[in-house]
Amino acid sequence: MPVIAMVGNKGGAGKTTLGVNLAAGLAKQTHIAVLDADPQGSALQWRAIADDDGAIPVYAASHALYTQATELLADYDHLVIDCPPSVHAPQTSSVLQFADLALIPVQPSPMDLWATVHIEQAIRQAHLTNPSLRALLVINQLESRTTLSRLVREALSEIALPVADTAVRRRAIYRSSALEGKSVFDMGRRGAEAGAELERLIEEVMTS
Repeated sequence: MPVIAMVGNKGGAGKTTLGVNLAAGLAKQTHIAVLDADPQGSALQWRAIADDDGAIPVYAASHALYTQATELLADYDHLVIDCPPSVHAPQTSSVLQFADLALIPVQPSPMDLWATVHIEQAIRQAHLTNPSLRALLVINQLESRTTLSRLVREALSEIALPVADTAVRRRAIYRSSALEGKSVFDMGRRGAEAGAELERLIEEVMTS
């Protein structure tokens, strides 16, 4: 799947953090770049504070997203596109027309679950012109001791989209690595558990 779209329908779901860290993990096995189509520009800010010339390249999105993505794929094997936190945003609608996979992080909160219903509708609409588009919900920022976190997978079963077996836990290392312009894979032993978790998710993404 050359193009992976990070899709969400509300801010704060951890879309950019998950996308950048997934790209960092994928960089171990493929030549990859990030295209920042979110007006907040968080992925671009992340790359701007990185002091490593070997960090994953992040590009600002143009208005012609399909053309830009096609041109980038001449130089990269895979592309992670960070979409705005709204399925109604024109950038999101455009990317879903040509993406191979939509990854949808969902926090275990009522508002995130309600917002996911609209994403399901957007994926169904995108299938009309992009029938090969796959979608995968990812439980993000999981806190296993809370009741809602224990029930979130059951709640997501009501939505007609597959859910990744791997859930991403809430960890301080994601925030601290972002402050340094790094991924959890760059944080040594402190990022080992998060890195292992992401590698399991990457395996699911690449083999599903």
